[in-house]
Amino acid sequence: MKFELDKLRPYHRTEIDQLFTKVKAQMHQQAVARGCDGLALYTDCYTGKTLRGGDPYDYEHIRSAEEVFMTYRDRLTNNQIAQVVNCPENVSVTLRSINQSKGKTPLEDWLTNLDNISKYNIDIMLAKRNLKKADKAIKKMVDKY
Repeated sequence: MKFELDKLRPYHRTEIDQLFTKVKAQMHQQAVARGCDGLALYTDCYTGKTLRGGDPYDYEHIRSAEEVFMTYRDRLTNNQIAQVVNCPENVSVTLRSINQSKGKTPLEDWLTNLDNISKYNIDIMLAKRNLKKADKAIKKMVDKY
């Protein structure tokens, strides 16, 4: 029996969030080990600045979960989409203020606002490089399904 997908199903995050919680915990363990002093050590994916445990940072889907879901809901299950959204290249860390400002806006659109770049000290080349890596990994995962 072949499973039939509802190609117009609404955006749904349950599976995405369940896996995101696990990915964040793994990332945190790795960051604490990197920090060598009990504090997590990260590099902001948009500024390149060092972030430490206690800094106001968020785990970030570089390509938003909703955008990935809506793009691939016609061919992937919710569990497959959760795997794609939470691939290592698409999950990173950035300052909470950047994450909240970006919201669900595609990064390339958010970067066209020069106020965002100057206000948050965005390293445009780094941000675009990380977006390209995320998109490439997302496509590779989708292709394997």
